[in-house]
Amino acid sequence: MKLISGVRIKQLRVLPDERGRLMEILRCDDELFVKFGQAYITTAYPGVVKAWHFHRRQIDHFVVLHGMMKIVLYDARNDSPTHGLINEFFMGDHNPQLLQIPNLVYHGFKCIGETEAMVLNLPTEVYDYSNPDEYRVDPHKNDIPYHWDRKDG
Repeated sequence: MKLISGVRIKQLRVLPDERGRLMEILRCDDELFVKFGQAYITTAYPGVVKAWHFHRRQIDHFVVLHGMMKIVLYDARNDSPTHGLINEFFMGDHNPQLLQIPNLVYHGFKCIGETEAMVLNLPTEVYDYSNPDEYRVDPHKNDIPYHWDRKDG
C-alpha cells in the first residue's frame, strides 16, 4: 500500500514470557518521536465509527491496545503529493502497530471486533479546551470518498 505523505508505521514487538507480556510503544530515541503532548485512551464499541477529523498543528500516534480497529486516513491536503489518497490500517490484538498521523490528514476509526476496542493516542500537543485543534466532518455525509461498510468478498 502506498502511504499518505508523512504517515509512518512502526511494527510493535510483543515480548511474552511466563509472567505476561511487554510491548514498547514509543521512545524518545525512536525515529518517529517528535515531542510529547499528552497521553489518552478512547474506546469504541463493536461497529461504531468515530470519524472524521484532522488537526492543524497536532501529530497523532495511535496504538490499539485491545480489540481490533480499522483506522482510515484521507489526504485532503491540496499541496500534498498523495492528495486524495486513502489508507486503511487494521490494527490491534492481531497486528500491534504504532501509526503516526500527520497534521492536516483526516482520520477516523471503526471497531471491527466483537468486543470494545481501546486506542492509546500519544499526540504531540496538549488538548486546549478553550481553542481545540480539532476540525470535524460527519462520518458518513461528507466529500471524503470512503464508506465505512464492511467489505465482504
